[in-house]
Amino acid sequence: MREHLNSFYDHLRYFYLGNRFFYAVAGVILLSVIGFSANWVFYLAVLGLVALVIATLYDVYLLYRAASGISATRRTPKVLSLSDEMAIRVKVRNDGAAPVAATLVDELPAQLQIRDHRIAFTLDPDQEKELTYPVRPMSRGEYAFGNINIFLTSNLGLGERRVEVPAEEVVPVYPSILQMRQFALKAKTTIPAPGMRRMRRLAKSYEFDQIKDYVLGDDFRSINWKATGRHQKLMVNQYEDERAQRVFCVIDKGRTMLMPFDGLSLMDYSINATLALSNVIINRQDRAGLLTFSDKIGNVLPADSKPDHIRRLLDVLYRQQERQKESNYDLLYYASRRLLGGRSLLILFTNFESNYALDRVLPGLRKITKAHQLVVIMFENTEVADKLEGRVETVEELYQQSTARHFIQQKQLMAARLRQNGVKVILTRPENLTGDVINKYLELKARGVI
Repeated sequence: MREHLNSFYDHLRYFYLGNRFFYAVAGVILLSVIGFSANWVFYLAVLGLVALVIATLYDVYLLYRAASGISATRRTPKVLSLSDEMAIRVKVRNDGAAPVAATLVDELPAQLQIRDHRIAFTLDPDQEKELTYPVRPMSRGEYAFGNINIFLTSNLGLGERRVEVPAEEVVPVYPSILQMRQFALKAKTTIPAPGMRRMRRLAKSYEFDQIKDYVLGDDFRSINWKATGRHQKLMVNQYEDERAQRVFCVIDKGRTMLMPFDGLSLMDYSINATLALSNVIINRQDRAGLLTFSDKIGNVLPADSKPDHIRRLLDVLYRQQERQKESNYDLLYYASRRLLGGRSLLILFTNFESNYALDRVLPGLRKITKAHQLVVIMFENTEVADKLEGRVETVEELYQQSTARHFIQQKQLMAARLRQNGVKVILTRPENLTGDVINKYLELKARGVI
């Protein structure tokens, strides 16, 4: 007896009365009130109530019979990509004998902050349908998907039957793998793509490769006159790019990197750019390394170009956490001298919001430039820059625009001061970071700086 009661309760808690039912109840109540002055209307109300109860029971029967034939599975990527829109697919099948109208409500991870997720659809008998919806994770970590909920309604529409399909799973969100692949492909193309530009070779390596026949377009300065005289035709020396140069991405995890733009912190922008840049570095036969720091040294990954090195970089970047502390640049100088080995190219992702903040760290940056080639990445405040656009119509807007112009000029002044002290600077918008950093690396490589 207890088992039957428990089974009845389990079925009951998955059934919900719909709007049509409550509209019908309201109509019965209205007829009952009118029935106080007209007896025949009262009997009509009683008849309506009986019909409503019978129709509701019949609707329950139809929904529970339809629910027994409903099944669903969710297909998610093995990993989600930070800040990239990716598709989640849910396959729903109706093995029943009657068509159903349904609504899919998937239990999404709390980090996505999606509270109105509903997909309405219909299923004919013995039909399977794939439903797709996009997700765009804006923070790294583990995203827990819950069960799949399908709400069924019949033609009567008096109630809903919820079918709950167990589908709990945890999907990690890694730094942007899609962005890494896209920029790696752009770096290989002969035609410049958006976000990338072709770099003209300004200096060449002196690592000799071979002597080959001259073809149209070869540099005349590379002609080997001895070989030309010997073979009675133009021969040129061919050189190959220098390889195995050490390039370290240095990520500041301090307080200034917590600032968000379009839902993504500056540190996460830097992590995405680091992964894409490291992949290009390895593809160019150089060695990519990583160093993170704030008030203390974080992770140090030696520069390497082995096939599994990107996987190690990805795992380390996935685990990075911001720290609400001031970054210690003296500690960074110590780490650059003791932990990175010989002279390397350091690409430092950081941000300075005032000349006072720059004054505090400038001595440490100057010391680093004596041992390494240093490139500092600074971020433009896009929200402030947007204030300069548009017409000014009020005194308040004029004041805001003047303040924004002053702030931007201060950023440009800080970049100029760094360049005067021998530091290369990239001042960029967060959304343009990856393309600008890769372009800078390719430019330095073309100039023979690394």
